[in-house]
Amino acid sequence: MSFKSIIQEMKGEFGSISRRGFDVKFGYGMRSRSHRVVQDSSVPVDVFKQSCWANMPPELLRDVLMRIEASESTWPPRKNVVVCAGVCRNWREIMKEIVKTPEISCKLTFPISLKQPGPRDSLLQCYIKRNRSNQTYYLYLGLNQASNDDGKFLLAARKCRRPTCTDYIISLNCNDVSKGSSTYIGKLRSNFLGTKFTVYDAQPPNAGTKVTKSCSTRLINMKQVSPRVPAGNYPVAHISYELNVLGSRGPRRMHCIMDAIPASSIEPGESFQSGPLSDQKDGMLVLRNKSPRWHEQLQCWCLNFNGRVTVASVKNFQLVASPENAAAGQEHENVILQFGKVGKDVFTMDYQYPISAFQAFAICLSSFDTKIACE
Repeated sequence: MSFKSIIQEMKGEFGSISRRGFDVKFGYGMRSRSHRVVQDSSVPVDVFKQSCWANMPPELLRDVLMRIEASESTWPPRKNVVVCAGVCRNWREIMKEIVKTPEISCKLTFPISLKQPGPRDSLLQCYIKRNRSNQTYYLYLGLNQASNDDGKFLLAARKCRRPTCTDYIISLNCNDVSKGSSTYIGKLRSNFLGTKFTVYDAQPPNAGTKVTKSCSTRLINMKQVSPRVPAGNYPVAHISYELNVLGSRGPRRMHCIMDAIPASSIEPGESFQSGPLSDQKDGMLVLRNKSPRWHEQLQCWCLNFNGRVTVASVKNFQLVASPENAAAGQEHENVILQFGKVGKDVFTMDYQYPISAFQAFAICLSSFDTKIACE
C-alpha cells in the first residue's frame, strides 16, 4: 500500500469516527426523538485510539516511518515526513527521533531546523527574492541549481524604517510579517548610519542568555513557536561595517560577532553545544568578509563563488572565520556564508555549520541596507 493510500484511509476513518461522535451527541439520524441517546460531553472521543492504526506494533510503525523518511531526501516530496509528524503525539515523537538535525542530515524539515546549525563540510544552497514595492524579502531553499525555481519557502522579512534606526522583522509566515504575529521569530536592527546591526532572536538561543528589554515585547504572541518561553529580544549576533571616511574605493569590509556560538565550534572534531558563553569577545565566534582580489583584465574585485553569483554588486560577500578563530590557512578555504546577486531582485545565500538559516538570513539582510558612510 502506498503512503498516499495510507493517509487517505486514515483520513476516512477519522472522518467517519468524528461524524459518528457528532451524530450520537446531538441525536441526528435517530428515528424516534424520544429514544435518542446523548453522549456525555465530558468524555472526550480519542479518534486515533478508535482507528486500526492504534493497534500497529511500535516496531512496525517505526520501520514504516523510517522508510518514509529515508525515501524523501529532498523537497517537495519531504512534506510527507511533516504529515507523519502531524498525525498524533506518538508519531510525532518517533519522527523527532528519526529526523536528524541539519548538521548531520543536510536537510531542513521542521521550522526548528531554521534555528539549528547548518550542515558540515557543505553549503546549503538557498536564495533570496526582494520585493521593492513593499520592502519585503523572502528566503527559499533551492530545489536545484536555478535561483528562479519554485523553491521551498523558509522565512520572510519586512523592512521598517524608524527615525533613528531600521528594523527587519523576520517571520515564518510570508503573509503576516509583523511583531504581533505568532510566527515572528526575530529581527535585525541597524543604527542610524546603517553601519552596525544587531540580530535579535525572539527566544533564548541557549542557557544564560540575557533578554534586551523592549516596549513592544508584551505585544508579541509566541504561542505557536514556544508556549513556555515568553517572547523577547535576545541578541545573538552583532554585525559591523567599517567606515570609509577617506573615500577610498574598494569592497565593503564587515565582521560579525556571533554571541551565541563559541569560537571552538569551528575546530576539527568539535561540536557546537548550547550553553552560556563568556562575556569576553574572544570566547565568541568572529566572522569577517573574505578579501577579494583585483582582476586587472576585468578591472574589478573578484571572489570565487563557484558559479553561484553572476552579477557584480557591492552587496556580494563571503564570510570566513576570523584569523584569531581559525587554524592556519583555514580562513581562506572554509566559507561559512556567501551571498551574491544573480538577478535584478534575486540573490543566492549559501551557508553551513556553525550558523543557522535564521542567522545567515539576518546577516544577508544587513547587506541590503544603505551605507553612505561605507561606500
